[in-house]
Amino acid sequence: MKQSRTMSMVEAVTNVVVGYVLAIATQIVVFPWFGIETGLAEHMTIGLAFVGVSLARGYLLRRLFEALRVRSRLH
Repeated sequence: MKQSRTMSMVEAVTNVVVGYVLAIATQIVVFPWFGIETGLAEHMTIGLAFVGVSLARGYLLRRLFEALRVRSRLH
């Protein structure tokens, strides 16, 4: 079954949102182990710094694998 570009984007966005929430939770737990004390706003800002990259990575990888799948069916 072929995945549309729109559904690829929906999947990538969902993946990034879930990852963002997990990253914030992980930072809140792990940072103090290393003596890094920050507030929620800083945790959210750090997480946002990676959202664009994660979104692009997820979308582009999905499209790459979709193209590979389609190409393999043609040969």
